[in-house]
Amino acid sequence: MNKTNITALISALTLAFTACERGPQFHVEGTISEAADSMLYLEAMTLDGIQRIDSTRMKADGRFSFSAAAPANPEFYALRIGSRRINFSIDSTETVSFTASLPTMATEYTVEGSYNSQKIKEIALQQMRLQSQMIALERNKSMYPGDVVDSINALITAYKERMKTDYIYNEPMQAYAYYAVCQSVSDLDNIYQLFNPLTNRDDVKCYAAVATAWDGLYPDADRTKQICNMAIRGMSNTQPATERVVTIADSLITETTIIDVSLPDINGNIHNLSSLKGKVVMLDFTLYGAERSAERTRLMRDLYDKYKDKGFEIYQVSLDDDTHFWKFSCENLPWICVHETNGDAVRDYRVDALPAFFLIDRSNSLVMRNTMITTSLEDEILKLL
Repeated sequence: MNKTNITALISALTLAFTACERGPQFHVEGTISEAADSMLYLEAMTLDGIQRIDSTRMKADGRFSFSAAAPANPEFYALRIGSRRINFSIDSTETVSFTASLPTMATEYTVEGSYNSQKIKEIALQQMRLQSQMIALERNKSMYPGDVVDSINALITAYKERMKTDYIYNEPMQAYAYYAVCQSVSDLDNIYQLFNPLTNRDDVKCYAAVATAWDGLYPDADRTKQICNMAIRGMSNTQPATERVVTIADSLITETTIIDVSLPDINGNIHNLSSLKGKVVMLDFTLYGAERSAERTRLMRDLYDKYKDKGFEIYQVSLDDDTHFWKFSCENLPWICVHETNGDAVRDYRVDALPAFFLIDRSNSLVMRNTMITTSLEDEILKLL
């Protein structure tokens, strides 16, 4: 065997050994034109938020290729350039191919090699269309506010019926069914979870269908445990009053009349909501990435600066997927800023639309949530101070 053949053999063996050491992998490849010099990111959409897996600077020919550890159960990923994103799912070791052009990357791409990713594209396009229709209605100054609300509700109802028939109940064991039932949509002010897993009985049935199917196929997956827990809580919450027996876990019972929240700030320090007894507290659930978040933060800053010396405090819970963005956004805010880690606080306080907040008096008693305010937030704070 000559020297060239020996070198080739060593290279082949090295590659084979490296591949075995790495374990099973999935592959994402394709072409994105008009994207030269842009950074393309491969991201995992985990239950704990967005995690960057890999990145590459795009060349003139637009070709790209990523490889990563194959998940044991279906998981969700995204290709992202700037704010343009393609969502897809991976079941195991498949190779998924995408073709797109940067200007229309999020809407006009093609996908091959993944049945679920094709379905996710269908859902994503319908979701974007719904969001555009909602925003157009809100900006329509010729309509009465009540008519706008009725029209938006009609749009959402029709959309959810399509999702149930075409995607959720059709194949509840598929990754795209999980994606469909967990959708959220935003208008000019809020981000909504389209299917409410805690208080809407019809929506709970959707969660239960997916939970049952996934529990049969992927009983040990974290996503299965999450969606099963939500379905169980929802079924308990939505039983008729004559049938329901409400129990509260011992771990949630304290000497206060609130459910305690213990979450980390940007430095990893844990803050307990119950430790603020003696102050008037605004427990706020928010997304810093929402369209009007900056404007809302300025208004909250005015209230905080005005009343902090009189015993007013804000305990703000971020639900942003991107923890780096959360840390950057709240780095200079003067109140308590923490991040939701597993959804417990959202479930315990039954938050189904953002932003949402609650007022707590000096004795740690929950007084009201934002939907109950009939005057102004400042007036209600003054009453408690």
